Amino acid sequence: MKGEIRRMKTNQNRLYTIIAASVMIALVCVMTMVVRIPTPTKGYLNLGDCFVLLGGWLLGPLYGFLAGGIGSGLADLLSGYPVYIPGTFIIKGLMALAFARLYHTRGAKKEGDLSFGWFLGAVVAEAIMVVGYYLYEAIFMGEGFAGALLGVSGNAMQGIVGAVCACLLTKAIGQTGIYQKFGYAAIKRRG
Repeated sequence: MKGEIRRMKTNQNRLYTIIAASVMIALVCVMTMVVRIPTPTKGYLNLGDCFVLLGGWLLGPLYGFLAGGIGSGLADLLSGYPVYIPGTFIIKGLMALAFARLYHTRGAKKEGDLSFGWFLGAVVAEAIMVVGYYLYEAIFMGEGFAGALLGVSGNAMQGIVGAVCACLLTKAIGQTGIYQKFGYAAIKRRG
């Protein structure tokens, strides 16, 4: 009987996680596409990074990786940038994974606090994005290392805006109690 109850709870937790990841995939995709400010390097500034970081925070490393990578890759597909999909999937996924790891290992005293781990995670995640797109454009897009430098300032600005927005939303969400009920740490505790 106890084994059956434990299995049902595990299945319920898995279902919560899959639903939350699906919602985050949609949010990352939509927020990447809704506000688009074109840059001189054929890309655009967007709010997707904010939700990539939130995905790492709320979903943890694995599901955060998938939500950030799939959501951002879908945005590239739907926006007419299919050549970026492989790079975007890896870069945005690694952003969420790094953020989740640093937040949850160097994290807050209570969930939702903006701790050293939160800020370190945001800086590392956005550095992954800037360096990742620089290398992707230089190597795989054929722009060369000098040509790819054009995208660094736009990506850095996107990273700053994404981190600031994620900071504000983390504080707001942390005060609602939603994270304690459905977030990564809560699901881990119930499992």
